[in-house]
Amino acid sequence: MNSSDLRIVFAGTPEFAAAHLQAMLDADLDIIAVYSQPDRPAGRGQKLQVSAVKELALQHGLPVYQPASLRDPLAQQELSTLAPDLLVVVAYGLILPQAVLDTPRLGCINSHASLLPRWRGAAPIQRAIEAGDSESGVTVMQMEAGLDTGPMLLKVMTPISDTDTGGSLHDRLAELGPKAVIQAIDLLAKGTAKPESQDDSLATYAHKLNKSDARIDWQRPAIELDRMIRAFNPWPLAHALWEGQTLKVLAASPTEDHGAPGRILECSKAGLLVGCGSGALRLTRLQIPGGKPLSFSDLYNARREQFAPGLQLGNGQ
Repeated sequence: MNSSDLRIVFAGTPEFAAAHLQAMLDADLDIIAVYSQPDRPAGRGQKLQVSAVKELALQHGLPVYQPASLRDPLAQQELSTLAPDLLVVVAYGLILPQAVLDTPRLGCINSHASLLPRWRGAAPIQRAIEAGDSESGVTVMQMEAGLDTGPMLLKVMTPISDTDTGGSLHDRLAELGPKAVIQAIDLLAKGTAKPESQDDSLATYAHKLNKSDARIDWQRPAIELDRMIRAFNPWPLAHALWEGQTLKVLAASPTEDHGAPGRILECSKAGLLVGCGSGALRLTRLQIPGGKPLSFSDLYNARREQFAPGLQLGNGQ
């Protein structure tokens, strides 16, 4: 059987998932329906916002289903009625109970943005950078009841550079993942897939991101803070305390300078040099409350007296 003969249901929510759906459409796969999380209030006006996957599906005239839970017997019956051969899941965000996993003839596969079994869970891209991993990638696996525990069908890898951010690594994996999924679908259609079990003893867990993770503690080594700043850009953005307000740090680089943690050591066009628990950080791109992201040199020109050597930055709150 060819992959184009399969009846495929796609389930996903954010941009990373939409990149996969677009690639599958471009490959002329038969997407019979799309599942995405329910529309959520967003922004200051709290208007309902559709997901990137739903928006793309509607553009292509695909039926969209948005159950609040797939544990609901009616939602399970709805999926069963579609009679899919395969369910492709990418950053969907809802748990798939066993009844759903058992519905498609060829089961369910997932594109996960890590080299499993490392970084199972919700935030594998950011946690890999934060931990100082030298590489990341995408694993396409067969889904089972455990969290990202299923047999692996395919892996693709990419190095993590010392300038990668959560955003840049996300975008690179969003290019690699769809190609891997299409290749895995072809293997399943032809019956030539060779699933490989994960070694659970090597598993690590990528906890969901939250704003408190991004608080800068100047007592930490500069090299760790550099990784954190890069990992949490573009969200939730690392932040420190500056004159009682939140100062967001979008870019920095570690140095071997020394000074009291949080103390401003030097101000120049090259950046704002701040002491850390070991080494120092040169902050090069910042955002002050009510302002837009700016290079430090631009910010310094306007607020020279507020960024002077000897002044103290506080830990993020």
